Amino acid sequence: MLYAFFRKKRVFAVLFISLVALLFYSNDWLGRWIYPIQYQKEIRLASSQSKLDPFLVSAIIRVESNFKSDKISSKGAVGLMQLMPNTAEWILNVTGSSEDISNRMTTPDVNIQVGTWYISSLQKQFEQRISKMELKEDRIALVAAAYNAGPGNVSRWLENGTWDGSFAELAYVPFGETRHYVQRIIYYYKKHERYYSDIWYNRES
Repeated sequence: MLYAFFRKKRVFAVLFISLVALLFYSNDWLGRWIYPIQYQKEIRLASSQSKLDPFLVSAIIRVESNFKSDKISSKGAVGLMQLMPNTAEWILNVTGSSEDISNRMTTPDVNIQVGTWYISSLQKQFEQRISKMELKEDRIALVAAAYNAGPGNVSRWLENGTWDGSFAELAYVPFGETRHYVQRIIYYYKKHERYYSDIWYNRES
């Protein structure tokens, strides 16, 4: 009886050690399980077309909707990238698209296509300042802040010296929601980049 008890304990100990070893040696697998990215093909395709870092797009989707394509906010923002209908309409007008997608904004590929175009337009709007930034965190912080607070607010903060656009000086951003938003974007950006770079950049998937 006693022998059987200790034998069971040894079996459980071996299983536990094996599990820990598996998790240790499969760190990337575990990371991807904890930080999943849905709609990977759609994100990569739209990012490539808009010449964007796909991990910035995936981080924005994670923070905005947690990959819930049918999400509609209390303010009316729609889909994975939580786009306002008037923003989507403006994008269609600017791009000269004749396609009516107003009833398709919860469709993942449509929402991601429109959202990535918008991010790209923000990068171009702040291109002069972004080009002078050496740190990736700063470039992400500026674009993420514009996505959340609007480019008009960010432009005003930069012009009057309220914020210099860097992540290090994020505390000077007047909107608490935007400060928290930028921090979350950079957090998920780093996680996605760490656990998916080998898949997205080094192998086909």
